[in-house]
Amino acid sequence: MQALPSREQATAILRSNNCPDKVIRHCLDVADFAIKIATKVRNRGYPVDVELVEAGAVLHDLGRARSQGTDHSLVGAQMANELGLPQSVVNIIKRHVGAGITREEAQQMGWPEGVYEPQTLEEKIVGYADKRLDHGKVIPIENEIEKLQKKGLAEGAERVRRLHDEITGLLGE
Repeated sequence: MQALPSREQATAILRSNNCPDKVIRHCLDVADFAIKIATKVRNRGYPVDVELVEAGAVLHDLGRARSQGTDHSLVGAQMANELGLPQSVVNIIKRHVGAGITREEAQQMGWPEGVYEPQTLEEKIVGYADKRLDHGKVIPIENEIEKLQKKGLAEGAERVRRLHDEITGLLGE
């Protein structure tokens, strides 16, 4: 089992892979928000690895060093594998887009066979935190849902709503 990278090590990985400063700032903001969520969820008695949430959140947009498309999650997971990062971090990177990419959607995009929907609490928390942040500010989930609906992505909007309901349920909100 490889050790999880610290926040500093994860940030250094983003820098050494030429991630834009704006992306690095976003990743650190997502990490801060995800840690708050994970800590609250853990304090309510759910088994959440807050250190994994932090490492995964800092690295979730690693693939933006090479792609600005939806496939940045796939590219980032490949990069993380090449860097020898723990599989738990690779999975957060791979599964953070939207509230997940279904098998059918992945197939339509020509992605390799795989699971691209968040499975663990840590994966769900990072994906959720990413959806809730815009330019460092926490935004209402409705903004993201509306954006997806306007793009004709009703299924994706519904997945985001379900993820929101799940996370707020864990938070007791």
